[in-house]
Amino acid sequence: MPAAHPPIAAGARIGHVHLKVADLQRALDFYCGVLGFELMQRYGTQAAFISAGGYHHHIGLNTWESLGGSPPPPGSTGLYHTAILYPTRAALADALRRLIRAEISLDGASDHGVSEALYLRDPDQNGVELYWDRPQEQWPRTPDGGLAMVTARLNLDSLLAEPAP
Repeated sequence: MPAAHPPIAAGARIGHVHLKVADLQRALDFYCGVLGFELMQRYGTQAAFISAGGYHHHIGLNTWESLGGSPPPPGSTGLYHTAILYPTRAALADALRRLIRAEISLDGASDHGVSEALYLRDPDQNGVELYWDRPQEQWPRTPDGGLAMVTARLNLDSLLAEPAP
């Protein structure tokens, strides 16, 4: 069946996410101090823009509508999680080591066949996924060529055995 509209351009991607946080410094301590993002620009105590590798920003953090606020209650709509793509399995292993050092617990860890992912919460209880994609030629496929993604337990010991990047 033909699509009603042509698909989006193949080069389109999510450029950045902007999160409402209750405490800007607490959010910076997590995203910069634990995960290692770099602070690119700060607007006093109200907003900050952080990135990996010098990009203008991958994540915006602000308290404009949320200073001192609380997370949305269960059963409400909103962002499920922000997914941060790491370039290699070794880089994801480094992220896991950072979380362990900071004593931040995981909500889960999954092998999806196409990727390996760590799931956790930031200090404002926003969902965060840290993951790396396997090369496309390694993705599991159905007999007709479609994706055959799975949700299996990720072996964290195997991930931690990766050498430091």
